[in-house]
Amino acid sequence: MATEANGEGTGLVFHPMDQFIVKPLFGGDTINWYTPTNVSLWMVLTIVVVFLLLVVGTRGRAIVPSRVQSVAELAYGFVHKMVEDVAGKDALKFFPYIMTIFMFVVFANFLGLLPMSFSTTSHFAVTAILAIAVFLTVTIVGFVKNGTKFLGLFWVSSAPLALRPVLAIIELISYFVRPVSHCIRLAGNIMAGHAVIKVFAGFAAIAAISPLSILAITAMYGLETLVAFIQAYVFTILTCVYLKDALHPSH
Repeated sequence: MATEANGEGTGLVFHPMDQFIVKPLFGGDTINWYTPTNVSLWMVLTIVVVFLLLVVGTRGRAIVPSRVQSVAELAYGFVHKMVEDVAGKDALKFFPYIMTIFMFVVFANFLGLLPMSFSTTSHFAVTAILAIAVFLTVTIVGFVKNGTKFLGLFWVSSAPLALRPVLAIIELISYFVRPVSHCIRLAGNIMAGHAVIKVFAGFAAIAAISPLSILAITAMYGLETLVAFIQAYVFTILTCVYLKDALHPSH
């Protein structure tokens, strides 16, 4: 799929990565920290949708819940059980924080599947902030709650004494790699799925393979709908696992 431009060279008719370009909302080429962009717009929309579901949708709570209230209660119960099962009952004090992370990520993922939308969680700048916030939170909680005993997380007392220093180095490195893997896993999966859909959409313009392309787009869209939820779940459950390590650092 290429076309000549003014007789010089060739170029792709479609560019799958163009959908991830950050653009100012009101024109111009300069982006400063205060410039409203398509990323900030869709993050605000995500927050608005979460607010409408959890606050406005449950304002008139009833014994027989409405559909919106049922969805909100289902999400609440799902995350509450996840926190309790993975991190323990003493981690429930952090439930509001973990619930906020889950709802933001899952709705950001789903809104990114709308036509003409922008997937904010496909950007490492967004997922890195979330991952770093989790990393700093669990580290601070670990030291505040356990003091120097938190360092026991890196000392594998069940291993042979000669191996413990080596394992301590490995554990220390893996601990600081956590925010990197945490953010790359989410952004990488979302970006890859959207790029593949865009590639199939580009091939849909070719009449000979258009039906196959449309089938591929439909299948990928269904898969990405599943991935949108799974990646939010994985991001959240990893947060619970890290929180458990902070609350109970001993091996």
